Amino acid sequence: MTNPSVNVYLDKQEYGKDKVRLLKVHRDSKIHRVDDLTIRCLLSGTSFTTSYTEASNKAVVATDSIKNTCYILAKSSKVVDTLELFASELGNHFLNTYNWVDGAHVTIIRHRWARMNIDGKPHTHSFWRDGDETRQTDIFIKRGANGRRTIEIKSAIAGLLVLKTTGSSFEDFVRDEYTTLREAKDRILSTCVDATWEFNVPSVQTESLLPTLSQIPFNQIYDSVRDVTCKIFAEDESASVQATLYKMAAQSIANWKWLDRVSYALPNRHFFAVDLSYFRGTKNLAEHADVYQPLSDPSGLITATVARAPGTSRL
Repeated sequence: MTNPSVNVYLDKQEYGKDKVRLLKVHRDSKIHRVDDLTIRCLLSGTSFTTSYTEASNKAVVATDSIKNTCYILAKSSKVVDTLELFASELGNHFLNTYNWVDGAHVTIIRHRWARMNIDGKPHTHSFWRDGDETRQTDIFIKRGANGRRTIEIKSAIAGLLVLKTTGSSFEDFVRDEYTTLREAKDRILSTCVDATWEFNVPSVQTESLLPTLSQIPFNQIYDSVRDVTCKIFAEDESASVQATLYKMAAQSIANWKWLDRVSYALPNRHFFAVDLSYFRGTKNLAEHADVYQPLSDPSGLITATVARAPGTSRL
């Protein structure tokens, strides 16, 4: 096939290995810990242009080698249990090892395992899968001038399924010829939370990257954002999912000076009271409702990003 006559260029590129499955067992004490991870590592840089435009593999690091690197570094790493640090360690390794790589994009998903309780006591080495909720991080590390590194870090909770049986209403919304939904003074509120938070990280010399990042309490921040999400969801007398979302995001930014932006996506998981009046006049609407029909589709979707205002103190 001949080259197209139109003038084009390679605007951007990334390539690498996706869905690398890895389990790290920590046996540093009699109480074992596990990290069950899914990893994606993508490399970018101008040196890869010819692999697209000229079918040249001279600069291409095989994706199998990228996969092997994940396992090799996991063997020696002391920070696998902190996703942000392990992802940064992987990304920095690719830039240090291959001097023609301009950027590394690493995404890690951690799957939940909870320790079993046997005869009322936590078991030392047995676990059960604790639902579909995951912890995630996404880092993009770039080569800068004079041996410096710039890094963007986003972390997330995905698939946190929550429900409360009261304490939520939906009233005073627009009513017109398209409206069939009844107003609700009190309703079930359920959503599957996806939350993402972005860190403020300065550019650093390559040798000080991990020491600098180690000053950020990533694991504590994750636990805190999750706790804030659950606490405000449970306690807020919500007249608006939007307002509840805003409170969640604003509280986490206030709690942690390292956070610049927090985003939420909250899809409504609807539970509609079943009209049972056809059966002997059974009352099951409004204040009489206790039997509901879950409906997953279609669903409302509430999203927003809340950002720290410029000049705001980080104390």
